[in-house]
Amino acid sequence: MVDRRPERAPRGIDTSRPNVSRVYDFMLGGKDNYEADREMALRALEIVPDAPEAARANREFLGRVVRFLAARAGLRQFLDLGSGLPTRDNVHQIAQSAAPGSRVVYVDHDPIVLVHARALLAVNENTTVVEADVRDPDAVLDDPETRRLIDFGEPVGLLMFGILHHLADHEDPAGIAARLMARLPAGSHLAVSHFYDPGTEHPEASAQAYAAEKLFNETLGTGRWRTREEILACFDGLELLEPGLVPLPEWRPVSADLARPGLSRHTLAGAVARKPR
Repeated sequence: MVDRRPERAPRGIDTSRPNVSRVYDFMLGGKDNYEADREMALRALEIVPDAPEAARANREFLGRVVRFLAARAGLRQFLDLGSGLPTRDNVHQIAQSAAPGSRVVYVDHDPIVLVHARALLAVNENTTVVEADVRDPDAVLDDPETRRLIDFGEPVGLLMFGILHHLADHEDPAGIAARLMARLPAGSHLAVSHFYDPGTEHPEASAQAYAAEKLFNETLGTGRWRTREEILACFDGLELLEPGLVPLPEWRPVSADLARPGLSRHTLAGAVARKPR
């Protein structure tokens, strides 16, 4: 049952329509969501009953990737695009734990994300939040706050978790990723998690992806479950790291992973790639 108690939101936040970041927050068990978000989430759960497990798998994938990039690949600066609402184990916390002094720029254009992110980051001098739209790569990279923390002469971890699938085909998500990576130096890495349509390999999961995409576009106006080839296009010209593009729990799992997605395991995929020298 949806909680219908009166709710207060920061000034300028429209709570009458569901919001991608707040629906995701609900799936993760967060509190920064409203009635419209919960109604949308409950409709999604009718199609994807294990959606909260998929959301947790995405967060665990983020954690493993950032730890790898900071501890193993030697990266010390990160751009997190479409960062979403702060939760536990955010990128700066993971990166700075693995490599003290790591610098993180969060980028989003959702007003409620900006409010919460700025409050969280007020005391962290190596982390900032930038208001920009991923569809304008130059605005992201040329923002004064980005340039204050990111040294474009050194490798960057470009993180695009759960963002490219909210871009329509005509917005050219693969082209946007390419434009961003073109301005980053060799040794930079691109990490992506993306809604995935497995097609005939997993027909039941593919049918679920189709139904979920229909719901997302009817209620949120966004959401594309893409094929393997469409997602891999985002990594053109880059060196995919092992194990390649795989369901999120299969990317270098660790014993601490807790997410146990069912059918949705086959409808969310991720990969990491390196820009060659």
